Amino acid sequence: MRRLFTAAAATLALTACSGTDSGGSAPSNGDAGTDATATAPSAFETDIAPIIATSCVTCHLTGQEAGNMALVPAKVRESLVDVPAVGAPGLQRVVPGDPDKSYLVMKLEGTQLEHGGTGARMPFGNPPLPAEQIAKIRQWIANGAKP
Repeated sequence: MRRLFTAAAATLALTACSGTDSGGSAPSNGDAGTDATATAPSAFETDIAPIIATSCVTCHLTGQEAGNMALVPAKVRESLVDVPAVGAPGLQRVVPGDPDKSYLVMKLEGTQLEHGGTGARMPFGNPPLPAEQIAKIRQWIANGAKP
């Protein structure tokens, strides 16, 4: 039941953060179509948020769960970027521009113990993320972990 609730909450959070109105259309900026970058979704929206919504938010919804992280799309950066890692003193969860120093990557790749971290590989209790999803997260971090 908890997984069903958290999955539904994650879906609602993604919908709420998608930048569309209740009719499903993007808000008008008055001159739509003249600047593709103004309406193009970010790499976070297209690549990272869906991974987090399906693989992470079920255990990290409100910030009261393991690791004290709220990983709904509106809270991801505030919970991860430049935040000290709970299970690894001296490490940051996400170091913008440096995936190799980001504890999130270590936890996803299962190398956290080699770097003084603790706990299991993430996502806990599930198979590891596919290599292409980890590569997208690495690229997002390498590009500055932008929203």
